[in-house]
Parts: sequence; structure tokens; C-alpha cells
Amino acid sequence: MTRRPLLIGNASGFYGDRSGALREMLTGGPLDVLTGDYLAELTMLILGRDRLKNPDLGYAKTFLRQLEEGLGLAHERGVRLVTNAGGLNPAGLADAVRALAAKVGVPVSVAHVEGDDLTAREDGALTANAYLGGAGITTCLRAGADVVVTGRVTDAALVSGPAAWWFDWAPEDHDRLAGAVVAGHVLECGTQATGGNYSFFTGHDVRRPGFPLAEISADGSAVITKHPGTGGVVSAGTVTAQLLYETQGVRYLGPDVTARLDTVRLTDDGPDRVRISGVRGEQPPSTLKVGVTRIGGWRNEVVFVLTGLDIEEKADLVRSQLAETLEGVADAAWTLARTDHEDADTEETASALLRLVVRDPSPDRVGRALTSAAVELALGSYPGFHVTTPPGPAQPYGVFASTSAPATQVPHTAVLPDGTHVPIPAPPSAGPAEPAALPASPGEPAAPSAGPAEQPAAVPASPTEPAAPSASPAFEARGSGGGAPEGVGGAAPAGSGAEPRETVRAPLGALAGARSGDKGGDANVGVWTESAPAWHWLRDTLTVDRFQALLPETRGLAVHRHELPNLRALNFTVTGILGDGVASGHRFDPQAKALGEWLRARHLDIPVDLLPPPARTGTAAAPAPVSELQPAQGPAPAPEGTGP
Repeated sequence: MTRRPLLIGNASGFYGDRSGALREMLTGGPLDVLTGDYLAELTMLILGRDRLKNPDLGYAKTFLRQLEEGLGLAHERGVRLVTNAGGLNPAGLADAVRALAAKVGVPVSVAHVEGDDLTAREDGALTANAYLGGAGITTCLRAGADVVVTGRVTDAALVSGPAAWWFDWAPEDHDRLAGAVVAGHVLECGTQATGGNYSFFTGHDVRRPGFPLAEISADGSAVITKHPGTGGVVSAGTVTAQLLYETQGVRYLGPDVTARLDTVRLTDDGPDRVRISGVRGEQPPSTLKVGVTRIGGWRNEVVFVLTGLDIEEKADLVRSQLAETLEGVADAAWTLARTDHEDADTEETASALLRLVVRDPSPDRVGRALTSAAVELALGSYPGFHVTTPPGPAQPYGVFASTSAPATQVPHTAVLPDGTHVPIPAPPSAGPAEPAALPASPGEPAAPSAGPAEQPAAVPASPTEPAAPSASPAFEARGSGGGAPEGVGGAAPAGSGAEPRETVRAPLGALAGARSGDKGGDANVGVWTESAPAWHWLRDTLTVDRFQALLPETRGLAVHRHELPNLRALNFTVTGILGDGVASGHRFDPQAKALGEWLRARHLDIPVDLLPPPARTGTAAAPAPVSELQPAQGPAPAPEGTGP
């Protein structure tokens, strides 16, 4: 007899998310499991610094505050809690949860997962943690744990681990596990799946979106939804946006399974309900990704406000006045943001910002002496001189890097409520060999290349997954060296015999949505459309060359392009644009969160017939109904190995 679907929700997408979400999810409707994702690359650095100050810390303290009320609610409703809030000290957080349970009089059993901490193996590292899978969580739940605390597991493991427990899946159930991993990836960032950070936000009330939940079935398919009466929206667009977020390539590599994102299919299942089906899974790689953080040095910054006329000349004056002071500093970067407007009616909108960021191995060279030297110019520099903050001391900054470790050499361990330590064996893997070439997506013939294809040296690992083997032809960047010249994106392809289409100059966002984010020093930008004709235009137009022309800051960097026809989406990875990662403060937007919105704001020639009437005058397009999201061409066959 097939067990009913698992009802699993999310109450945290990052360390610092909405504090009342745990209560909202527990009281808003039925659940079997509630998860909380607290970890990111920057979070590991923060927790590492906490651990330096107090070895008993290293976990997300906010989770304990949420549990003061939430633990009793979860117990009353029979909801299991699974969280990676343990960070660098899952055993410490598990003990703290037990102490809290005794204090509030709630009888719960607590287990934790450990073995991810490899800091001792990395010389000079502040933290080094392998990304574990969900099998340890499964083991803890099978032992009767009410609360499971982990360290660094993949974000999706918080969902796939409970799903494997609920349905008693085996490690070889690749399609089912892959479906749960995809559902977990949609849930992991909380309200990003329910209208938060959504390109077409103006079409919905997203002032306070509810947190998402998934109804996962025994075959691995799932329905993404939210509790009745909560804010926001669940649509094909919001789910697509989150599916594209922080992924790299068509294969989403994980420690339990490799999920094929090109097989994901979305269909309407009712209001605020989107069904995910057809996900194919393959063996995981033999290695686990290991995220490593280090203290990279010391940084400081000064922001000068330049108002009115002669902005460029004022900036040049400041640069020349500080040139001698900056001699010997390892890195000094100037950025002039022309936020000023001509003939502005407020002083703020008449002003530009000149930002100086300095970095050095020594705090002395970029400390208060340097910022004081900048402020000392106040009465002897450009007219209207002022800065945004007073002189400040240097601050340490972190750098993030990733390496890999054989899965068989990472001591993945489930510590059960009675204290028993259970080693978790690595699942059978595909080994280090190069993966087989990917066929065309179901229902979508392989698209002709827009020009000579760029062959990347290797597929970068997904930020929460192990390092990938070298790329196969199916991972090639499309369109490098080809594509239509800038400004004629709506023209018919050369040699097609078709008449040129009427075009209008408009922002890409009038037709396409986007979602972007960071993966260490890399950024990813997912772009999708809501109709098949728009997808075909996007696929043929947004080549690597065009992408780099629209985003000049990506020029000179390796850009990899991946097609996901079932989602009508392209996914771009920009290697190295974020330097040493978010903690180093390399860019104005250090996590690339708005890179996709910058792309959407760029103008190019778009065929008039693709745009809804408002967009033909430059207004952003409204998303199409979810029921329209079907394969771009033809029906898709049912994947082998799926079903009850």
C-alpha cells in the first residue's frame, strides 16, 4: 500500500530570516516535517568567528530562540523538526535543545548528524566542511528522533532525508531521491518560492509571502504550495525562478543522487499549487564538495559624496590627493557611482558616490590612519566635501574556496537520541569518470548552435554540491562567437528564409524573468520566459556574446551557458566575478543577487509580436498562467523508473 504524501515545510532560508516563521508554519496548517536552512558560505565564516571566541558556540543561536515557543507547538502537532542550524557544532546545539526542552517541559528526543567538519585537514582554515547528504537525517528519523540537528549538509538534504525516511527509499532509488532533491531545492530559500525576490512581483501581493511547503509522493513527484490564507503566490514562475537559483549546469550533483534538471516538468495543480514531476536521477559522484573559509586579510572603505557639477573632476581630485597615502596598500579599488541627476530637485539626487575599498594582509596599512587621512581632506579638497561615515578601523574579511574529498573518507555519522553513533556509508557512486553526454530534453529537439561553441575546461560544482567531473559536450557554452549583431536580436536567423520581424527597443525584462546568486567566487544567472515563442527567441538571441555585451562587467571572464527547454530557461555561470566570495566584499553587489535584474533592465531589439501590449511601450510583462507552462515543443514521454 502506497503511503500518503509527506507534508514538509520550510521556516528559514538563511541565518536571520523571519523570526516568527516557525510558529506561522506550525499553526498555519498540517505538516509532518518542518525544516530550517540557516547555512550559507558567509554564515560558515560568521560561525567560525563565533567559535574562535567561544568553542561552545558555532551554531545558529536564533534557532533556539524560535524553539522557546515552537518546540511545544511541534510536539502537540506531531511535527518533526529538521535543521542545519547546528553549523559547526551540531552536538552543542543538540545539547542546547535538550536543555531547552527540559526547561519548558516538552518531552522530545533529539539526534544530530556530524562528520562534516574537516577543518583539521585544511592548513590555516577557519572552517572546512564537507556537504553531506540526507542519509544521516533518514537514520535519525528512523530511530524516532523528534528533532534532528545537522552541520553542513546540502540544503536539499533537509527534504530528501525526511522523504527517504517517510517512504523507506533505498540509496538506489535515484529517480525518487532526485525528485525530492528538486523539491528541497525549491523549498530551501523559504519565501523565494512564494513570490519573494520575484521578477514579476508587481502582478501579485508579495508584501508578506508565506513560507513554502511540499507534498511529496512515493514516486518522488511533489506539489509546491503554501498554507491557506498566507501571502505571496506559488506559480510556475516562482518555482522556475527558484529552480534556477544557484545551480550550475544541467546535472545538479549531490551526495545522494545527481538530479537531472533538464527532466523537470511543471504543471498546474490548482491555485497556489505547482506539480513537479518527471525528474530523473543518476548515481552521485564519488567525491563530496568541501567548503573552506579563511581570514583573507583586512579591509576598510570610505565613501565620498560628490554633489552638483564637475563630478568627474571632483573624483579625480580625491584620487590624486590620496595617491601617496595608498602607496604600499595591497589592493585599493575606486568606484564612482553616478547616482546624480541633472538639475535635480533634491540634494541627494544631485549627488554621486565615490567609493574607496582597501585590502591588505596587515590591519595597520588599512586602519584608522588611512581613513583619517581621507577625512583630513575635508577643508582642502573639492567643494561640498563630505563622507558617509566617520573614520573607522580595519575589519577582517574572509575568503571562500571549495575543494573535494572522497565520500568514503568523510565520517558521516548519525548520533541517535540514545547516544549511539551510526556510521553512514557512502552510496554507490558514478566514480570519477566523465558523465555521459546528455540527450536533448524530452519533447525538445537539440537546438542548432548559434555559432562556434565555447568548450569550458570543466563544469563548476554547484555551491552546495560536490565538485563535478570534467564537462561533456552537453555542457558546452552556446553561442560564443556567434549570434546576431547587437541591436538586431529580433531579426530572423541568417539563412532561415523568413522575413525579418518587426522589433522594438525594450528591456529584456519586458519578456523574461531572471534570478541570480553567488557560488563562491562565481555567479549564476537564470533567465526564463513564460511562452514557447518567447523561449525560442531567447534561446537563439541570448548567446554568451550577447550576454557579455549586455553585462560588460562579465567581459574577460569565462561564461558558461546551459539550456533547460522544459523550463524555457537559460542558465549562465560567470566564473570569478565575485573574487574570493561574499565575505571579501569584492563587488558592489557581493552576492550577485541583483545581477539578473541588471540583465533584465538592459535594452535590446525584441520582436513586437512576442510582447504583451503594455510591454510594447517598455512596461514589464505580466507572467503567463501556470497552465501555459508546457514543453516548448511536443509532449514528453514518461521517464523510465518513475511512478508508484
